[in-house]
Amino acid sequence: EMFYWTGAGKAPDLFDPKDKHWVEIWNDVFMAYDRKSAGKLELLKQKNVDTGMGMERTVAVLSGKKSAYETELFQPMIKVIEEIAGIKYTKKKKEIRIIADHLRAAAFVLGDENYVVPSNVDRGYILRRLVRRAIRYGKLIGIKDLFTAKIAELVIKEYGGGYPELKKNKSRIVAELQKEEEKFASTLEKGLKEFNKMAAENDLITGKDAFLLFQSYGFPLEMTQELALEQDLTVDEAVFKEEFEKHQALSRTAAAGKFKGGLSDNSPIVTRMHTATHLLNEALRRVIDPRIKQRGSNITPERLRFDFSFDRKLTSEEIQAVEDEVNRVIQSGLEVTREEMSKDEAMQLGAQMEFGAKYPDRVSVYFIGDYSKEFCGGPHVRNTNEMGRFKIIKEESSAAGVRRIKAVMGEE
Repeated sequence: EMFYWTGAGKAPDLFDPKDKHWVEIWNDVFMAYDRKSAGKLELLKQKNVDTGMGMERTVAVLSGKKSAYETELFQPMIKVIEEIAGIKYTKKKKEIRIIADHLRAAAFVLGDENYVVPSNVDRGYILRRLVRRAIRYGKLIGIKDLFTAKIAELVIKEYGGGYPELKKNKSRIVAELQKEEEKFASTLEKGLKEFNKMAAENDLITGKDAFLLFQSYGFPLEMTQELALEQDLTVDEAVFKEEFEKHQALSRTAAAGKFKGGLSDNSPIVTRMHTATHLLNEALRRVIDPRIKQRGSNITPERLRFDFSFDRKLTSEEIQAVEDEVNRVIQSGLEVTREEMSKDEAMQLGAQMEFGAKYPDRVSVYFIGDYSKEFCGGPHVRNTNEMGRFKIIKEESSAAGVRRIKAVMGEE
């Protein structure tokens, strides 16, 4: 590890890890061994050196600054935050640094070609934690109005030359941050009051209380833990996870319908609509967003209902495009086939699965030509030309970050 002395005067002869004037700017990892499962070490055929240099810290050192936050990488953002909050950086360093760092990261995530949006699942949850933590610290230093988009616009201006995707996707970055801030601002104050009430009544934030804050006020667990730490309290994380799992299980049960696969029966019309859900699932990814995931389905003789992960209302043009895509595939007369295989093999093939669902080691996969492949127990039509015409009758919100489509099947 390589450290640089940022204190006044000549650097001491000896390094003191407790002295914060020593700043690590570089480290090397010399990799020579392979640790086997039993713990035995074996020499690698090819020895390697993994070197990691902190570019921002190096810029700080070369600029004669004590931290990256004092360089041109962060100062434009910090100055704007000072103006918005009406407070000097020197008075609230921690809070302003968190806001600048987190919103810069959020802008880059939203600007990337493989972007994610704030949500309660997977990578979207990490982004939501970043943005909501920045919002909370903004309120702590006195920012009353919406501010995240303003900081993001500055990030785009400062970094857009080297990262053109930021400029290209500016409208998305700004819109998503505004939407997330508006959503959280409406519950943040109420949630903080609820937390303070919990903290005053107990020496511990129970898992059930933490889950209430998560479900009702949008507080990520990590935010509740941070709030608790500020008052020398702890959070029962284990019970929170139990409550979260119960909630997921109830959601899956509600979406599953009366029979396996969400089917009300195995009649011909229900079977046709079941196959249509597979086509709809794939069409949404191809037409709207490849990251869309199924979140549940329910099928009766009257209609199909399909829930999927997405953060906004579909436009009428998008709905029509999805409907047209499903009907195009139906008219193509694709053969529907079924294969049994290991779950790992199915995943390697890229077969789609419902988010959060549990699958056995051996699974059934249905293929619709080369258009769609999904984990499924059936039943399905033998060929898409048996299905008739597909029609979307409604698109609506099902839950935060989840949309719902209702559709029917008619004769050609």
